[in-house]
Amino acid sequence: MGGSTFSLSLILMLTASMLAVSMANKDWHFGFNYTNWPFKGGPPQSQNDIPGPRKIVVGGSENWQLNFNYTDWALKNGPFYLNDTLVFKYDPPTNDSTIPHSVYLLPNLWSFLTCDLRKAIMVANTTQGGGEGFEFVLKKWQPYYFACGERDGYHCKAGQMKFFVMPLFRQWH
Repeated sequence: MGGSTFSLSLILMLTASMLAVSMANKDWHFGFNYTNWPFKGGPPQSQNDIPGPRKIVVGGSENWQLNFNYTDWALKNGPFYLNDTLVFKYDPPTNDSTIPHSVYLLPNLWSFLTCDLRKAIMVANTTQGGGEGFEFVLKKWQPYYFACGERDGYHCKAGQMKFFVMPLFRQWH
């Protein structure tokens, strides 16, 4: 019984942390307590005040590859909003020197933490990341857990090719 209580506590703590991180937007514009607000220009603007969905390349100029910390990338590039599009770009396998990648959607936090792909859904195979990349639209208000599924989860486990997002509702100004 002690183990199940610990597991439940861990899951609740991680879920609360995930929601806190996803809601941690340094550019919230609630209330009227603006600092450095020029009366003519309105509140400070940021990349997240764009009045519509964005296209965001996962990993930025690094694209989707091994040994890049995508969890850190997601924290630095969030928050993400409903109807934003994540673009996964990676080279399709052309020869023995190209490391293939894919994109899986994991079903829950535990699968994400352990890189368990048994119930994951492949959303992009090894060839779909070429060219303009594979696009995934954040259509629902839910956590999305992404990982590379190649080499039976090795890219996820050892190569840090995993991250999650919890899209927020966009504020209209």
